[in-house]
Amino acid sequence: MEKDASGPDPSRQRNGFVGVLYGEFTDSLNDRVRYSVSLTESALTIKRISSSPGRTKVVFDLTDCVGCRAYRGPDSSDVGAYFTAYFYPFKRRWMSAGVARQRVEQCFRVALVQDPLANLQEAERWAHAIRDASAVQAPRRDGVAYMEVRPPCRVMILVNPHSGRGQALQLFTGHIQGMLTEAAVPYTLVLTEHKNHARELVRKADLTKWDALVIMSGDGLLFEVINGLMEREDWQEAIQTPLGILPGGSGNALAASIHHYSQSPPAWNEELLLSCGFMLCKGLVSSLDLVSIHLASQQRLFSFLSLAWGFVADVDIESEKYRHVGAIRFLMGTLVRLASLRVYQGRLAYLPVREAPKRPQGTPVDSLLPGLDQPVPENWTVVKEEDFVLVLAIYQSHLAEDLWTVPGAMADDGLIHLFYVTAGISRPALLRLFLAMEKGAHLACGCPHLVYEKVTALRLEPISAQGMITVDGEMVEHGPVQAQIHPGLARLISDNAETWPAEVTPPPPAGPFPVLSVLLP
Repeated sequence: MEKDASGPDPSRQRNGFVGVLYGEFTDSLNDRVRYSVSLTESALTIKRISSSPGRTKVVFDLTDCVGCRAYRGPDSSDVGAYFTAYFYPFKRRWMSAGVARQRVEQCFRVALVQDPLANLQEAERWAHAIRDASAVQAPRRDGVAYMEVRPPCRVMILVNPHSGRGQALQLFTGHIQGMLTEAAVPYTLVLTEHKNHARELVRKADLTKWDALVIMSGDGLLFEVINGLMEREDWQEAIQTPLGILPGGSGNALAASIHHYSQSPPAWNEELLLSCGFMLCKGLVSSLDLVSIHLASQQRLFSFLSLAWGFVADVDIESEKYRHVGAIRFLMGTLVRLASLRVYQGRLAYLPVREAPKRPQGTPVDSLLPGLDQPVPENWTVVKEEDFVLVLAIYQSHLAEDLWTVPGAMADDGLIHLFYVTAGISRPALLRLFLAMEKGAHLACGCPHLVYEKVTALRLEPISAQGMITVDGEMVEHGPVQAQIHPGLARLISDNAETWPAEVTPPPPAGPFPVLSVLLP
């Protein structure tokens, strides 16, 4: 019979550390294997009980726990109950020097008495305590402004089944669906079927039904969602809906950036997906800067990632034909464009951050921008060069999974990071810059044609008829364009903010699966 104590483990008290729960349970598959289990405010410690002098001990950090559930066994004659905790700690990659989050499941059988209901109640007590303790154990960093948010009662997940290699739905069912089940996060899955479907959906949706909107695609689908929210009459409330990203496309720039902000080891492909899924399950929300973009047609767009003209934009759009090969499409597109390197004529001006007035967060008024038909203010810097290879304004750390463009960027730093490369750079030198960008070392290359500035507003006026302009990787009309940063206008599911309050977290379902619905357009 298992032993349980409602108070702390006396041995741990003698060492000056008070535990939360202590009990002895058997292995879920073998009743002959017994464990002593202790739960503290920060860890779950498991020791195998053995007659041999040495005891095997494993300590799980509760910051790595996404959930815990209690349940009866499949055999109705089994009086025991069970509780299973789900962890995603960093572990060494197989045949690699690096580490990545990997799933670990710990399951215990509770058979304190011959009463099945009493055993289930004890298992539920442990599951509830583990969930509560893990909910308040969130990664936190100095200097981060924490905020209170509502619990994630319902999540809408929009999946573009055609993004990247066309495997987004398979990646969701293979990796994320199980994590959401373990974390008891109910969700509705929506498959988009045409361009701007997500934009139209969120523009009309009753957002009171949702506590978060999550994108499983490339960056383009989040661009649709953000602009759909900003086109609503109640945009001020709508844009406060927490937004999440799960990498399912080719570039996955925001997903790579969020992972980088968590100060986790570098990750790609499924490891990056697992990292973003983990953050979704932990339910942490921070601020996200948006940038308003004005086009010559007087259209106003909102951007979360980048504004590009010249080489970068051309590679992005022209490599669409290689989408079936995944992220390597950008390397292929880069090599093709390098073979016939273009020079683009235009005028560039910007407002350096040192000249920008202080503005409160969450205001979308474009107070820094004159009309496109008006000259820029005197405190703006006008670039004398008119021949460019590229102009890139970016507000996240990564331009793609393997392009670490702004090592010091944060999602809410209130900055537009402006890069431009002037004409005269050789093909090998430009290639070296992009290769160095994989490790964030391009600014250390000492390239005289590369310029980097921190700005809060900018204007670009192309003169050349050739070339493309992209916003968040989506092509927009070619012509004069200007942009301004809006600090903290949106909210982002990431690792650096307050956790959902444990006392109002919805209880997990009794069965192994959360409430789930699927909408197929």
